[in-house]
Amino acid sequence: MALPHIFEASWPDPAKLGADAKSAAILLNEAKETFASHLKVRSDEINFLGEPNLGFHLGISGLLGPASRLVYSNIDRMEVFAIADSLSDKSLIRQLQVSNTGQADFSELSANDVAVIQLCNRETGTIQSQVNLNCQSIFVDATASGTRISLPENWSTALWDSTSWAGPGGLGILAVSKKANWKNPLPHLDGRITPGPASLPLIVASALAIDSWVADEKNLAEKIAAINLEIRSFISKNIPDSDLAPHGADHLLSVSFLYVNAEQLVTALADKGFAVDSGSACNATNMQPSHVLAALGLLTQGNIRLTIHHATTFDDVTTFLETLKSTVEELRG
Repeated sequence: MALPHIFEASWPDPAKLGADAKSAAILLNEAKETFASHLKVRSDEINFLGEPNLGFHLGISGLLGPASRLVYSNIDRMEVFAIADSLSDKSLIRQLQVSNTGQADFSELSANDVAVIQLCNRETGTIQSQVNLNCQSIFVDATASGTRISLPENWSTALWDSTSWAGPGGLGILAVSKKANWKNPLPHLDGRITPGPASLPLIVASALAIDSWVADEKNLAEKIAAINLEIRSFISKNIPDSDLAPHGADHLLSVSFLYVNAEQLVTALADKGFAVDSGSACNATNMQPSHVLAALGLLTQGNIRLTIHHATTFDDVTTFLETLKSTVEELRG
């Protein structure tokens, strides 16, 4: 494990003076160069966040001017919905309805618009096909796509989550293009983009993770795609009254089962050694099912979300699918 060495080498504050701090600053700069190489941005455009979801506010609100219209889709993250809801002039908000395959039509953007584009939906794996948009500013949500999908050429701000390349949680990466007309929406007295420093050990660990992940992805992408197809085929043939989301990103898959409670299904699978997530559990604040599943016209009950990792094997999948089938049958019985 490299983590103990990482903490030992990166505890000093890179902004301070002294030999230890200078070594930490070198580690930070090396990490920035690593991220810049894989994410295809400049190293001086990269900023780190200890709270990844803060990046939605910084990335979007920083682009909005007094007359800017915010354009986003009805399958975007709830953080985007919250920003739209906070705007006082509701005439400057446009929520696009997606097709049943999750595609948003950005063809009617105006030059003064700030568009939000989600490269990959984290619930269903839906990939947006229209990414080069004709507008003033573009915020790119890359929190689920990681390095898999390139940024649009005219991106303004972009946000990644370290966990998308199997890095540590609690670390977001916000890029602000040097060409962007961006102003810090937080109270500030200096030129810093983020309100405070993120954990240097997490930054270094995430840089090591993205290096390793990208190398593995080149060799394992075909296996991940084949596993996705195997899961889809088995469920379609062997579990009746199931509703699969359209095929998008190979590493993500969403399926709902009629007459099944999602929380019970997730718990039962966990008890049998399989960790899955759910997109149909009610939100504690509004008691509504997943807005993404509803927008796509998919069954919102009995939903599970699967992430296929590099380490996943075909034997793992075979065992899981048989367990899933029997568990759904038990819950329906």
